[in-house]
Amino acid sequence: MKLGKVEFCHLLQIIALFLCLSGMNQAEPSRSRSKPYFQSGRTRTKRSWVWNQFFVLEEYMGSDPLYVGKLHSDVDKGDGSIKYILSGEGASSIFIIDENTGDIHATKRLDREEQAYYTLRAQALDRLTNKPVEPESEFVIKIQDINDNEPKFLDGPYTAGVPEMSPVGTSVVQVTATDADDPTYGNSARVVYSILQGQPYFSVEPKTGIIKTALPNMDREAKDQYLLVIQAKDMVGQNGGLSGTTSVTVTLTDVNDNPPRFPRRSYQYNVPESLPVASVVARIKAADADVGPNAEMEYKIVDGDGLGVFKISVDKDTQEGIITIQKVSLSFLTDSARIHKRQGKEM
Repeated sequence: MKLGKVEFCHLLQIIALFLCLSGMNQAEPSRSRSKPYFQSGRTRTKRSWVWNQFFVLEEYMGSDPLYVGKLHSDVDKGDGSIKYILSGEGASSIFIIDENTGDIHATKRLDREEQAYYTLRAQALDRLTNKPVEPESEFVIKIQDINDNEPKFLDGPYTAGVPEMSPVGTSVVQVTATDADDPTYGNSARVVYSILQGQPYFSVEPKTGIIKTALPNMDREAKDQYLLVIQAKDMVGQNGGLSGTTSVTVTLTDVNDNPPRFPRRSYQYNVPESLPVASVVARIKAADADVGPNAEMEYKIVDGDGLGVFKISVDKDTQEGIITIQKVSLSFLTDSARIHKRQGKEM
């Protein structure tokens, strides 16, 4: 069968129309039911509610209410027939909503350290019937941290001790500062330590706050106490970070590194022949630069008393050596006893 030009054109138009309608029908299922608003953060959809994850910067000091974000229901056609209602933590007192647009604003200065987030509920109502057009939905407004808290040493000031003559790098004490800012956001709560006073004798590890000796041969007898000032600074120590300080008093504890010494090389005493047993002949005392148990004395006669006429004991209160007679016979005896002191605690 032969087709005329007019009939052939009509046939092409019918085929083109059929293809167009077919393409429209195939594309129809992929069309989005709603077009979500996107302000900042991650867009969330619950049922037909559309909103963003809301954040509010803490310590906002502006004169106008601070914009938080927008609530929107995809049943809202923009004709004013829907109104939005807000309830929950801080609704009306802190957070207000424009019932026509769904825009949320904060009307008060917020402090994350007092409350980190607020849980609220949203409703969309038909303005004429005042009935819900959406099931009530819950959402969270999170308070975003700023660096408004300085590090604090809650356990300071500190006192610590370390043995004198300790090698370089000996741990003394660990100091710890806490920062009330959000540790999960930025560097506001990331603290580093430094020493402001106490060099070159001591150092502090920047990340751990462990204080260590930095010089060898620190002698307690030369200087027994050091005052350190330690700083903790947030923002990883960068410019603009906030800081706090604490003091650390470090005492060098004694080790037995000093021998006892007599103030004289020799002593001479005259003893009457008739002096009874247990009589005190003399009291002598050696000096020791150490302290505590390391300075406790023990005396011993090591030469010059071959007959065992004398004995020496220690007075625990005064650390003196007390020489007494332990034998009766002193006939024709002239003893020059050399007294030697031995420490009660070996080095």
